[in-house]
Amino acid sequence: MLLYLDTRRAPNPRKMRIYLAEKGLTLPVKELDLRAGEQRTPEFLKKNPFAGVPILELDDGTVIAESLAIMEYLEELYPTPPLLGADPVTRALVRMWERRCEIGAYLTASRMVLSKGEVSDQARKTLMARLALINDGLQGKDWVAGQFSLADITLFIALDTAHHGQFALDPAWGNLSRWYTAIKTRPSVSV
Repeated sequence: MLLYLDTRRAPNPRKMRIYLAEKGLTLPVKELDLRAGEQRTPEFLKKNPFAGVPILELDDGTVIAESLAIMEYLEELYPTPPLLGADPVTRALVRMWERRCEIGAYLTASRMVLSKGEVSDQARKTLMARLALINDGLQGKDWVAGQFSLADITLFIALDTAHHGQFALDPAWGNLSRWYTAIKTRPSVSV
């Protein structure tokens, strides 16, 4: 296996690095400099015509693109510790919260940071509303889906992205603030 990542900590490769650290997995990595356009070379485009990272190239030449698909593949090979859930109910809860954190928080934070004017302002308002819901969902739980999972990693990446837009957590979000303090102590988030 060979995992292709970026050299600068783009969100999806960073999510992959945190996932691998949490799993205790070390895979061979080929780093690409996205700013230099290494993901657009003819050789790489044969592997992933969408020109994105991460991708996982298997020994037989099969290429798995997209971080979630790669994580699902690795979870099948290395189920412990379970970061996508250990049974049908916890898998469903992890996927539910991961999608909420990706669509509701990460994509909204990205729009807020990458846009200007009204689009950025509207994204900030939407992000505030989504994070308030996530704060409520954390009531009585240490982690987003009940146990540490990919949902927590995705939410961390979302907040990390939002901070590039001079975003701060609302002090009224006690559950989310507690969660954020806890996740920042995990060694994996500093990879």
